[in-house]
This record gives sequence, structure tokens and C-alpha cells, in this order.
Amino acid sequence: MHDKKRAFRHYIISIVIFVAAIFVGIEKSRANTELKIGTYHCPPFIFHQNSQQYDGLSMLLWQRISEIMKVKYSIQNYELDDLLLAAEKGDIDVGVSCISITPDREERVDFSHSFYETHLAIAVKNSGYLDSFISIITNKTLWKALGIFFFVAISVGAFYYFLERKNNDKLYSMPTKRGRLAEAFILGVLFITKGPFNYFEFKTLSARIMTVLIAMFSTVFIASITAILASSLTLEQLRFDVKGVNDLSKLQVGAKQATTASLLLTDHSIAHETYPSMRALLVALDNGDVDAIVADDAVLRYMIKQSKEKEMLADLVVLPYQLEKQNYGLVLVENSPYEEKINRALLQIRETSEWHQILLEYFTEN
Repeated sequence: MHDKKRAFRHYIISIVIFVAAIFVGIEKSRANTELKIGTYHCPPFIFHQNSQQYDGLSMLLWQRISEIMKVKYSIQNYELDDLLLAAEKGDIDVGVSCISITPDREERVDFSHSFYETHLAIAVKNSGYLDSFISIITNKTLWKALGIFFFVAISVGAFYYFLERKNNDKLYSMPTKRGRLAEAFILGVLFITKGPFNYFEFKTLSARIMTVLIAMFSTVFIASITAILASSLTLEQLRFDVKGVNDLSKLQVGAKQATTASLLLTDHSIAHETYPSMRALLVALDNGDVDAIVADDAVLRYMIKQSKEKEMLADLVVLPYQLEKQNYGLVLVENSPYEEKINRALLQIRETSEWHQILLEYFTEN
């Protein structure tokens, strides 16, 4: 009986040791696990210096998280679509950059808690008074409208001249033919702009009948020309009076490809050019290839600020209007075993004064 009890104790102790060894092995395995991190270049959140060096706000955040979790990691750089695909396929464990949390993306991958909140914004090129004046006087629509106006005025003046020149000394009082032709042109301009003259100003019946018909035409004509001129002149200044996404419909607009900005413009049926990088997008705006661009406010302000410090893109400004809200999160594979630990570490870091100081260093404008 005593031997049986001793054997049972040995059996229990063996099981405890075996289970403890398994847990120790699991913990050691986790401690030795090297997480695969995917990034994509998105200043100031990720700077891809070279194949071995990464920096930026998101990378600092991940470094702090990895220290709390006590895990090692390796990094590989991707384009945005490729990074999301790699997370979807499980080729990486965590995606680190400036990736907005959206319902469409959450159908493919999971996200951590948000670590930065921003919004989509509009940037334009701030032209000076001289540039605005030049853009107005070189506007093709303006000159076409003026050409049509003078053509119609000359036609009306010539029509009345041939009807009235022999009978109406009051309207055509100049002694020379050249002077009377000038009077005919002036009559045409005044008729079109001010409306018909007094019915009894004309001597011939044909001129009086045509006065009524042309009067109706001139009202519609002047309204149309005024609308064309107003639209033409206002369009050049519209880029500086954009207050929302719908105001972009009459402008040439650009966005970075495969981003929430491009998706927003598409959802609002706004045709736009897409560019492979933020740098290319900003250069297109500076060169006048587009009138306005849409991108994340934090990224826009940082890149324009850095460019101005290098005496580049000096005329670009971000308009003070918030479009769609954006929340950045770390990309995780679905049902990631690291999600809870990452979220705990992230929330812990967000509450520190160090994190707030880092945000100030990156985004405070001089």
C-alpha cells in the first residue's frame, strides 16, 4: 500500500514537471520568435533609408512595443497594396506605417487600436497677384467669349448701317464714311450691352421690326456671355475657395494611388490623376499639372514643411478644411496571437509624456 502511494506521488510529480517543461518551452519559443514586420515608405511615419535602416514615428512606436513584448523582429519594405496582401496571406505578422483603418481593409486583415488620428485634406498652390492676372488674360475661354461678343456687335451694327445709313442722320452723323462705320460699331456694342434703342430712333420699317427680334436675342445672348465670363474668371480663383470635396469637381485634382484619398474622390465621382508617391504628387501640384491634391493632413503638412525648409515647394499650402477622418493602426493578420499584447503595449505608450513629446517634434509647425 505504501509503495502504491509512493508510485502515485512520483506519477503526479512527473506530470507536473512535464507540464511545466511544456510551458517553459512555449515561453522560450515565444521569446525566441522573430516577428516579421512589413513597412512602406510614408514620411514622417516611416522613412525607408536603405535595406537595413528604418526610421519615423511608426517605427519608434513599434520599437517601444517590441521592447515591452520582449520580441525580436525583422523588417521588409513593401508598397501599400503589397503590404496589405502580405498581411492577408500571413507572410508578415505586423504592418507598420501610416495605414488608415477602413471597413474594406478590415475584411482582409485586422488592425490594432488606433495610434494616430488625422483627416484627409486639400493642398493647392498659392499663386501671387501677377500669376493670377496672367492666368486671367491668357484664359482661352475668356478670349473666345470676347470674340463672339464683338462678332455679334459688329454684325448688328453692320445690319443697321445698311438699313439706316441713307435715312438716319441722327445715328450716323459723322461726315466721313470711316466715321459712320465707327458709329455703326458703337451702335452694335451699345445695342447688345444696353438693349434696344428707342423704337423711333430708327427710320425704316425693317429696322424697327428687327429691333424687336434682336432685343429678345440680345437679352439671352448677354446673359450667356456674362455666365461664361463669370465662370471663366472665377475658375482661376476657385482653387483658393475650396471648402469641401464637392468644390473639387471643376478642378484638375490629384491623389496618391491606392489610398483612401483616391477612394474618396472616386466615391464622389471626381475624376483625378493618381501618382505613385507623395513626392510625385506634390511636384505635380507645384508644376501646375493639377490644381489641387488630396491626401492625409499629417503627411501633407509634414512633407510641405520639410520641403520649404529646403527652399522647395514654397507656394504650396494646406487648406484649413477637414474632409474624411483617418485613424492609423498597425496591420495584423486575422486572429493574430499577438493582438492583445500589442494593443496593451500601444495603449501604455500612448499615455506617456515621451510619446506626446515625439508628436510635438514631428508635427509642430515653425
